[in-house]
Amino acid sequence: MSSKKAMKQAQKQAFAKHRSNISNKKFEIKKKFFIKNKKKN
Repeated sequence: MSSKKAMKQAQKQAFAKHRSNISNKKFEIKKKFFIKNKKKN
């Protein structure tokens, strides 16, 4: 595998990880918010 191809692959993986982290964080925040609201009721 050429270094150019390897770099592209690594960049794709890093970006995918970054995106999944963002969506997971959003989901966790929503979940926490939902739990807080449930306790109030």
